[in-house]
Amino acid sequence: MNAPTTAHTPSRQARNLRWLLSNLVDEVPGVRSVAVVSSDGLLLLSSEPGRTAGDAGPGGGPEREEHGEGENADGAAPRRESGGRPERGPRDAGADLATIVSGLGSLTQGASKLMDAGPVKQTMVAMDEGSLFVMSISDGSLLGVHAAPDCDMSVVAYHMALFVGRAGHVLTPELRTELRTSMELDQ
Repeated sequence: MNAPTTAHTPSRQARNLRWLLSNLVDEVPGVRSVAVVSSDGLLLLSSEPGRTAGDAGPGGGPEREEHGEGENADGAAPRRESGGRPERGPRDAGADLATIVSGLGSLTQGASKLMDAGPVKQTMVAMDEGSLFVMSISDGSLLGVHAAPDCDMSVVAYHMALFVGRAGHVLTPELRTELRTSMELDQ
């Protein structure tokens, strides 16, 4: 008789993609949250705590927590603005960001078609209290980043482009299905 398994073991490609996402969040100052969204608007991967729990990086690196020490009571890490005060995003920010990214992606693709402007590569929205970046990955998938208002936009865009370049070729239909299933199991 087989013992029941309670944990899903992610594939190497899924672990690599989660590692890339963790690096994007950890290495780029001002990034508040990140979401990878499928062409049909489903959240595939999120930087929200609990959504991308510590997986080993490429090559079997050490286990890591998404945001490490200093998490607050609701499990979210208190990111720090340039003035040192903690900033907090809304609860369930990953799902909200996915919805916004999907809608903005659809809107810009429609605008591009109306203007005969070709495929949309990147969209940036600057707001008083934050910035939103959306970049095409492959086959309609999108990478969305919510960042602080004082972030260096060129650094965010550069690191997003690196993520897209590295993730685009591994984001196969099979991996999308695995990531979506994993998101559903995490809920």
